[in-house]
Amino acid sequence: MSRLRRINRCCLLLVVGVAVGCSPKASKTPAPGNHPQEAVIPAFHVDPSTAGSISGTIRYIGPRPAPKKIDMSNEPACVEAHKGRAVDESLVVASNGMMANAFIYVKAGLEGKRFETPSTPVQIDQNGCWFKPRVLGIQTGQILEVTNSDPVTHNIHPMAEVNREWNHSQGAGDPPIARKFAKPEIMIPVKCNIHSWMHAWIGVLDNPYFAVSKPDGTYSIQDLPPGTYTIGVWQETLGTQERQVTVAPHSNQLANFTFKGK
Repeated sequence: MSRLRRINRCCLLLVVGVAVGCSPKASKTPAPGNHPQEAVIPAFHVDPSTAGSISGTIRYIGPRPAPKKIDMSNEPACVEAHKGRAVDESLVVASNGMMANAFIYVKAGLEGKRFETPSTPVQIDQNGCWFKPRVLGIQTGQILEVTNSDPVTHNIHPMAEVNREWNHSQGAGDPPIARKFAKPEIMIPVKCNIHSWMHAWIGVLDNPYFAVSKPDGTYSIQDLPPGTYTIGVWQETLGTQERQVTVAPHSNQLANFTFKGK
C-alpha cells in the first residue's frame, strides 16, 4: 500500500471515529426537558354527603393553681393595658373545670391524602402585651400574619426545631409580618425577646383537622372523611394525650379528654 493511500485510510478512520463518538446515541447526557418528574398527588376533597366530625370537651381535675401575677412594671403601657392585674395564662381553667387553650388535632389516619393550602392567613396579634391567641393552628404553606396593636415595640420569635427558626421585631404601627412554615411541627414555642412574659404556641399540620379548646372547654373538628383516627391533645403545662376515634359517615363522634393537675 502506497504511503498516500495509508494516510488517506487513517484520515477516514479518524473522521468516522469522531462522528460515532459525538453521535446522539453515544451521549449519556439526557436532552433538556426529558428529566423524569415526581408524580403530584391530587388534592383530596371531602365528600360532604359522607363527612363527619369529632367534638367534645377538655376538662381539668384537681386543685386549681393560684393565679400567678405577671410583673410588667418595666413597660408602663403594658401595665396600663391590664390595669396592673395581669396574670399568667399557661393554664386557663373555668370554675366548672373546663379548660381553654388545649390543642386538639388528627395525629394519624390521613396518610396518603394531600390537602390544599388555605388562601386565608392565620393571624396572631401582639395586643395588650400578650400574643393573641396564645395557642393557634396553621397548615403548612399557609401564611401567618403577625400584627402589633400596641404602642410599644414587640418581638416575635418562633423557636422551631423542624422548621426554620426566625426572629423579627415589630414596632408600633409597623406593617404586618407574613411568614410560612414548610413542615408539620407540634408545637412551636413562641416568645418575645423584649417582654419575657409573652408566650404563644403554634401547631403546624399538613391537614386542616385541628382545633383549640374554647374558654368553656369545648372543641369541634368538622368535615372529616369517614375513618379511624388517632386524636392528639396537647396542653402547655399538662402534657399530651391521644386516643383512637372512628368516624362513621355523616356522624359526630364524641371524644372528651380529662387532664389531672400536677
